[in-house]
This record gives sequence, C-alpha cells and structure tokens, in this order.
Amino acid sequence: MTGAARRLIDVSHTVEHGMVTYKGLPAPLICDYLSREESRQRYAPGTEFQIGKIEMVANTGTYLDSPFHRYADGTDLAGLPLTSLADLDCLVARIAPTRERAIDSLPFGAADVRGKAVLVQTGWDRHWRTDQYFENHPYLTGDLARWLADSGAVLVGIDSHNIDCTDTGERPVHTELLGRETPIVEHMCGLGALPERGSRFFAVPVKVKGFGTFPVRAFGIV
Repeated sequence: MTGAARRLIDVSHTVEHGMVTYKGLPAPLICDYLSREESRQRYAPGTEFQIGKIEMVANTGTYLDSPFHRYADGTDLAGLPLTSLADLDCLVARIAPTRERAIDSLPFGAADVRGKAVLVQTGWDRHWRTDQYFENHPYLTGDLARWLADSGAVLVGIDSHNIDCTDTGERPVHTELLGRETPIVEHMCGLGALPERGSRFFAVPVKVKGFGTFPVRAFGIV
C-alpha cells in the first residue's frame, strides 16, 4: 500500500461541550483556562495563545475500555501495549437492523477473527445525540464475547450505546473480554466507510496510570 493510495477514515465522534454520551454521566465542560485576550498581557505584542480546560468523565465520546475498567487488578491504560491498540488488522461485521437486539453471531469463522480487531457495525450511530440513542440499542451476548475471546480477537468495537445489554446490572461482554485482556471500543461511528476486510485499525488513548477508560481518535487506514 503506497502513501499516495492510503486513506485515513475517522470512526470516532467529536467531543463537544455539553454533549451527553451516557445518560446519568455528566457531559464534558470545555472552556478556556487562558483565553487569547488574557494571554496578550503575558506575552510580547502580537503573540497570543489559548490554553483550554476540559472537565469530563472518562466515558465520553468514542472511548476505549482497558481491563482495569472492570477489574481492580486488570491492566490500566498506561499498561496496555501499543500492539493491542494500533496498526491492527481489522474485520468489520455488518449486522442488519432487526427487532432482535441481541447479536449472538458474526459472519466470520474463528480463523478469520484470530489476531484481528473486530468492529461490529449496527448502524446505531445514526441516533447519536438523540434520545433514541439511549434506548433499546443492539448489543453482543456473553456467549459471542466468549467466542471472540476464544477465537483470538485482540480488540472488539461497536457503534452502539454499549457493547452489553444495559437492561440489568450484568455486563457479561465487558466481564468476558476485559477478563481476557481484550480492549473494547464503544460509541464508534461511520464504520460503513471501512471495508469488511483489509483495513488497519488504531484506537490509542492517553497513557494514564490508574485509569481504565479514555476517549480515543479511532480510525482505519484503507
């Protein structure tokens, strides 16, 4: 693949002031810590800067979960190797909308999945920033999560509100995947622009110690 032929496809949402990602969690507060106007008093004439400030919970926008998110002794963001987050061979599973919310199989075999980032396109991202986004979203089953882990998937992502069903307090997909050191990316978007096979995937969070989740600029190279 030559540099001229490559395309970079963004599959992450923009983080904006006041944006709600998950009901019950606060929206990010984005403002100036130092405005351009204020900075003019600190620097030479004609020189100005903006220093921004953001206050947010980790589960904001498109984010990656590390094992520490689920397990106290799990690997945190700072401990994740870049080989588990960047330049990953990628599969995109296209799931047609149905009345059945639970996704219990993918159109791939175990050999296809081994060593791959597996991204599940449900089309639910079309509801982003609407009330419908939070209700009756599609999700993976615990059995499918176990199959993905057993088959050797190295990362699993979805364009839905949650990779798990949120109707109860159980989270079998997080439990299974993060328990097997398989990072999860949630709230993705635009997966239709990636091919089913052959792209390279990147979802690298800030290297924060003692943190389990953080937003990412997720993208694929085709």
